Amino acid sequence: MAQIEQLETDSWESFLSAPLAVLILSKKECSSCITLIEELNTWMSTGTAPLNVRFGKIMLDDPGMASFKMAQPWISNIDIMPFTAVFVNGDRVSEWGGGQLSRLQNRLEGVL
Repeated sequence: MAQIEQLETDSWESFLSAPLAVLILSKKECSSCITLIEELNTWMSTGTAPLNVRFGKIMLDDPGMASFKMAQPWISNIDIMPFTAVFVNGDRVSEWGGGQLSRLQNRLEGVL
């Protein structure tokens, strides 16, 4: 069963370079972010989430993520949380703001 990885300063680079990775950017007090993560966890627990996809999240308000923010300058343009991006072999191929599991599922189907 897939699970959401909590990414830190020492793990985000290898995560993004995975063959297929879904990155969720969030903040601690974001209720839409919490809802999306709960829906994603439920989807994963059913066994229907694709197993060849890595799912990870970064809490943008956690201390110590400066290297991530500097290496990914597009982060400064995000204005809607949660923000989700799909990476294929390190390249960002899809991104959107807002927390809808159905949107994530549709985007993944397009990549798979």
